[in-house]
Amino acid sequence: MQSGPTKTRASLILRLQNAGDVTAWDEFVELYGRVLYRTAVGRGLQSADAENLVQEVLFAVARSVSKWLERPDRGSFRAWLLFIARNEAADILERQFRRSAGGENNLSAEALNAVPAPDEISHQLDREHERVVFQWAAEHVRSSVAPQTWQAFWLTHMNGLSIEEAAQQLQTRTANIYFGRSRVMARIKDLVERYEERS
Repeated sequence: MQSGPTKTRASLILRLQNAGDVTAWDEFVELYGRVLYRTAVGRGLQSADAENLVQEVLFAVARSVSKWLERPDRGSFRAWLLFIARNEAADILERQFRRSAGGENNLSAEALNAVPAPDEISHQLDREHERVVFQWAAEHVRSSVAPQTWQAFWLTHMNGLSIEEAAQQLQTRTANIYFGRSRVMARIKDLVERYEERS
């Protein structure tokens, strides 16, 4: 059985205070590292710059997670992480534009306009986070249902086949497709909701 965010979320943040807790950091990187990297690449960063962004965010979290935990007005961990990520992303993009502008101290108006607004970065990180959480939930559910139940969901929900086409392909009744698809969707939704409640 896979472990996942729903099981580790509550204690994970506290454990991040210990830089030597390799398991906690591995879990953190598994979820958020992919989110940050894919979002950065989606914004046009080269792979090396995207990896640099992930490292900068990890360093920032490691440096300040204890202080953040002590704050009575801290809000959610995810909001704090997104705040760090968008600031680091803006810094990296600004440095990238400065390099491409020949090392000038002031960015051109065009370069400044190309740096995404914090809200835009936050929105992209949110979308990518939702995608990663959905993938995690889907993988978790896939391991707990019969292969044909999973296929009913995948063919209709992800590949866009009609119920009838999926039934024909799987050589089963349409009622089985409805049931299988519905069962998988309900389980995924439940896992995602449980995860979000702990975020």
